[in-house]
Amino acid sequence: MLKTSTRCFTSTFPRGIISTFQIVSKRPLSMATDAEVAAAAVAKVEAAKRKAAYKAVEEHFRSDMRFVGIGSGSTIVYGVEAIKDHLAKHPPPPGHINWFVPTGWNSRKVIEKAGLTPIAFDSLPAEALLEVAFDGADEVDEELNCIKGGGACLFQEKLVACRAKKFICIADYRKNQSRLLTVWPTIPIEIAPIAHASVIRELKLLGSPAPILREHTLSKTGPVQTDQSFYIVDAPFKTLLTGLDVKNGQDGSGKDGVWEVETLSARIKAIAGVLEVGIFAGPNGIQTQKAGKQGGQKPVAAYFGLESGEVYVKRYSELES
Repeated sequence: MLKTSTRCFTSTFPRGIISTFQIVSKRPLSMATDAEVAAAAVAKVEAAKRKAAYKAVEEHFRSDMRFVGIGSGSTIVYGVEAIKDHLAKHPPPPGHINWFVPTGWNSRKVIEKAGLTPIAFDSLPAEALLEVAFDGADEVDEELNCIKGGGACLFQEKLVACRAKKFICIADYRKNQSRLLTVWPTIPIEIAPIAHASVIRELKLLGSPAPILREHTLSKTGPVQTDQSFYIVDAPFKTLLTGLDVKNGQDGSGKDGVWEVETLSARIKAIAGVLEVGIFAGPNGIQTQKAGKQGGQKPVAAYFGLESGEVYVKRYSELES
């Protein structure tokens, strides 16, 4: 039985007459409104993001770093906050400047608001690598492959990730899944506006049942445009297989619409009119450097803030062991 809140009031009438009346609240003490439940859920997720960001920065940022990539996801606000706090406690060496490379207009504003120094990607010295890049993800699988692009910044995010010695992913517990497209419904794809109809047609041939052009919430404003003035197509596919799935005998070649992560990414990227695909897979920064190259786009570690207040870390080194 639900408990109710009760208050009793006694009013004084002429002598000998006492009137006692009761006001009963019909709302149970333990029942929160829908708005309160929603606010509590949001607060829990934001707290998880913040925890993950602070731990990631603590383990991967140093005050003497020269170039650092800053992503565009909602989690990165906390990453920049953590970097600012770190620099306040551990100032850089005299005369040293920390340069922060944004992955879009909003990312640059977050950097500037924190009092940090931004530098455009195309202003980097030709041979310079970013010592680390911090960014979020829409979903991460057990091999650290990611889907990114929910914020429509995937092209610049991939440029920055590929220029970094290591990409560190920061996310909350909802983003940690065993396979991509388990919860997150679509793959974001950045395309030339003139090619949107032909790209959608090709995606359907690859097995995407209903790829759509992303539009603003207010439909009259038209398609979402990226910082490159390109469009975004969101393409649903069946849950993607990992490389290990294929090694174990599963078919990820696209038969019956079933794809392995890297195979599908390469097929989509080959479509005329596609600028970039929101799948971050393949080698990571550590692997490419060992091979004497650059261009690793997969994170070397992903930090997931949990509901419990703890942080779970999925590391490349542990996957290799």
